[in-house]
Amino acid sequence: MIDGYKRLGKHALVLYLIITVASMFIITGAVGFVTAGFFENLFGFEFLGIWSLVILFGVCIGILASGKYRTFDSLIKIISAVMIVSTTIAFVVALVNGPAYNIEEIKPPEVLTQAGILFLIALMGWMPMPVDISSWHGLWTLERIKQTNFRPRLKETLLDFNIGYLVTAVLALFFVTLGAYIFFGSPEPLPNNNALFADKVVTLYTETIGSWSYIIIASSAFSVMFGTIVAVFDGYSRSIVRITQLLAAKNENGLVQATKFRKTYLILLVSLAVGSLIVVIPFGDKLKELIDFATAVSFLIAPIIAIFNYRLVTGKYLAKDGQPPAWLKGLGIAGIAFLIGFAIFFIVTRF
Repeated sequence: MIDGYKRLGKHALVLYLIITVASMFIITGAVGFVTAGFFENLFGFEFLGIWSLVILFGVCIGILASGKYRTFDSLIKIISAVMIVSTTIAFVVALVNGPAYNIEEIKPPEVLTQAGILFLIALMGWMPMPVDISSWHGLWTLERIKQTNFRPRLKETLLDFNIGYLVTAVLALFFVTLGAYIFFGSPEPLPNNNALFADKVVTLYTETIGSWSYIIIASSAFSVMFGTIVAVFDGYSRSIVRITQLLAAKNENGLVQATKFRKTYLILLVSLAVGSLIVVIPFGDKLKELIDFATAVSFLIAPIIAIFNYRLVTGKYLAKDGQPPAWLKGLGIAGIAFLIGFAIFFIVTRF
C-alpha cells in the first residue's frame, strides 16, 4: 500500500507521512495508557503512575529491537483466542440476563448534540479498526513471507485479512452490547483513571462469567492490549521506514539497502516512546479525554487514506483480475462519502 502511495505521486506519499507523524504519538500514547491501566490492575502497581507506561514502552522496544516479536506474536494469538471465547461467553450471558439496570426509566441520551456527535466519532474512530492499519497489514504480510519463505496467493492473503477484519468487527459489536447491557443506567460513572477503568472492564466479565475467571480475564486482557501496543510500535516505525526508503530511493521500486535503515527503525521506536509519553503526561487521569482525542484524530484522517486506498485498488495500478467487484467498489465509494460527510459534520459541530 505504501509503495502504491508513491505511484499515486510523491505528494501522496509525503501527505501520508505527515498524517502518520501527526497522529502516531497521540494514538500510541492512548493505546499505551489503556495498556498501562491493565498492567497496574493485574499486578497491583497503581502506585507506579506514569512509570508503568515507561516500563511497558521499554519492554516493547526491547522485544522489537531484539527481533523476538515473532515468538511473542504467536503467544499473543493463543491468549487472544482465550479473550475471544471469554468475550463471546460474556456477550451471550449478558443477552440472556438482560440489562443490569432498568433502562425503561432512563431517558436515552440525544445523539444529534455536540456531546453525542463527539461520542459517535470516538466510537467509530477505532471501530472495528483504524483505516491506516491497511498499510501495516501489507508490511506484516511481506515480513511473514521473508520469515517463512512462503508466498501466499492473492486469495489467501485476502482471506487472512477478511477473517481478521470480520472477527474484529463482530467483537466490536459484542463490546458495545456489553457496555450497553452492563454499564448503561449505572448510577456510578466509569472511572477516568486508567487502572480503575481496567478493573471495571475486567469486573464486567467476571460479573457475567463468574468471579473464578477474574485472574484469567485480567491476564488475557493485559496480554491482548500489550500485544496491541507492540504492534502499534512496530506498525508506525516500519511504515515510516518504508516511506523513508521510497523517498530516498532513486528508482521506482525503492531499492535501497535495508541494513541502512535498521538504525532508523530503532531510532523511531525510541522517538515514538518519548513523544507518546510527552502527549500522555498532560492528560493525567483523564483517560476518557485522551481516548476521545485519539479516536477523533483517527476518524478525521480516515477519509484521506480511504481515498488513496480506493484509487490504488480500482485504478491502473492493479490488474483488472485483482480489482474488487463492482458492488464492493460501490460500497467503497459510499464509505468514503460517509467518512467525509461525517468528518465535516463533526468539524462544524465541534467548532
